Amino acid sequence: MSSTLPERRDFIRDMIANDLAEGVCTAPITRFPPEPNGYLHIGHAKSICLNFGLGQEYASIGGRCHLRFDDTNPSKEDQEYVNSIKEDIHWLGFDWGEHLYFASNMFDFFLSCAIALIEKGLAYVDEQSVEQIRAQRGNINTPGQESPFRQRSIEENLSRFEAMRKGEIPEGQAVLRAKIDMASSNMNMRDPILYRIMFAEHHNTGNTWCIYPMYDFAHPLEDAYEHITHSLCTLEFENHRPLYDWVIDNCPVPSRPHQTEFARLNLTYTVMSKRKLLQLVQEKRVNGWDDPRMPTVSGMRRRGYTPNAIRQFCQTIGITKFNGFTDVALLEHSVREDLNLNAPRRMAVLDPVKLVIDTLPENHLEWVEVTNNPERPEDGTRQVPMTREIWIERNDFMIDPPKKYFRLAPGRTVRLRGSYCVTCKDVITDENGNVVQIICEHIPGTIGANPPANIQCRAAIHWVSCQHAVSGEVRLYDRLFSVENPDAEENGFLSVLNPNSLNVISNVYFEPSLASVPPEFICQFERIGYFVADRRDHVPGQHIVFNRSVALKDSWAKKNKGK
Repeated sequence: MSSTLPERRDFIRDMIANDLAEGVCTAPITRFPPEPNGYLHIGHAKSICLNFGLGQEYASIGGRCHLRFDDTNPSKEDQEYVNSIKEDIHWLGFDWGEHLYFASNMFDFFLSCAIALIEKGLAYVDEQSVEQIRAQRGNINTPGQESPFRQRSIEENLSRFEAMRKGEIPEGQAVLRAKIDMASSNMNMRDPILYRIMFAEHHNTGNTWCIYPMYDFAHPLEDAYEHITHSLCTLEFENHRPLYDWVIDNCPVPSRPHQTEFARLNLTYTVMSKRKLLQLVQEKRVNGWDDPRMPTVSGMRRRGYTPNAIRQFCQTIGITKFNGFTDVALLEHSVREDLNLNAPRRMAVLDPVKLVIDTLPENHLEWVEVTNNPERPEDGTRQVPMTREIWIERNDFMIDPPKKYFRLAPGRTVRLRGSYCVTCKDVITDENGNVVQIICEHIPGTIGANPPANIQCRAAIHWVSCQHAVSGEVRLYDRLFSVENPDAEENGFLSVLNPNSLNVISNVYFEPSLASVPPEFICQFERIGYFVADRRDHVPGQHIVFNRSVALKDSWAKKNKGK
């Protein structure tokens, strides 16, 4: 093998390297096979990074990854989901090229395989109800009971299956089942259902079909049809692998794929079930699939998470065979690390109080040079207007400060970020003792220079010119659930929704450069956190809306320091 091929980093890459060395395949061909019944979430991102990542790593020898829509259930699928899935994969930085597939375009192939099984005596039409079939399956300790239709002749099964296909049998009154082993210790092998009747319009095939294959039947056939070499699934499909292999062994397939399982992503303070995510959307517990509190790729994008941060997170957690929980703080850490390096700095005041520098003229206007990103000197500087009256954060001033409080207080001096050092000489309060205005004097000559030796200045605070500030809205997002494992709650996951997961702040003051930034512009509000201009609601120059991506504090890095 070429020395330029990827080094082994996990058991799947080890397996592929061995398969290549032994001639099992000439290049790995993987697939990402979402069902278009919801939006992609962070768990799908892990699978995308694995499958498409392998395609990129082995592209030089013909490796690739297919995008396949497993659209075999028209009652739950929609073109909206197809479009969103494509957009999310592209946004994450991957592409399928010519290899876009739909299971629905393989329906004729599935049908021919089903007929082949019937002709071999390995499938039969069962005309019991689904409830009767379920009752006959038995359990792990009790063998299943054979259906009274199990011994039908091949000719009768072919005839009844054709009646199913033509829509001559009502929905729910017949299914096609595999004839395997009703006493198998693996429940998936107890004559599983292969086809069911559904009179529903399909997003791709319309009303052409009224019978649809089950996932466990379609999945291996899709892989074989596309000549997939390595079918990578999460661990819940491990018990389905014998059925996968049975379908491949007994159907006329053009290739023989192999299924391998890895651990799915379980994230704290999160639910990953598409059914539960759909419930959140339908019951309006969130504002759509792309609500920034959702673990969907589109939600994370709207929150300001970057593709690079998500890919880095997926690489950090790695690929294993053991289920467990990953701390959501690690995802936030990956986002923070990426934004700290790449996000420009800007100033915004979320809880404003006016500061007046009465030693400056009333019409004073001075443009000060402020660094765009101290992590990237090449990003240069920007000019920010400095005036006599400015806004500062209310919590950057205290009348009676405690020890170790180094910000502004009566008689104290602080530096205004990129500008003068100022000293508080008076404060105006209302009848309730609330600070209304802070009066300061500036120290001339301190822009870009240290204060005089006799003046102690131990903190720098951010600010915005009152005259030039633009007002807008900030949305502070927190975790959607208040406990680490919402799925384990006795009263259901909805019982532990975090009532403080969204805090909307109006009348925020931004430095003027933020008035014209486009949607999805990401920056650090100095000393506050990382924010993104909302891709739905932000209108440059008209309606300024920023979403908080992550705060500056990194709980994961602090917890894991020294490990």
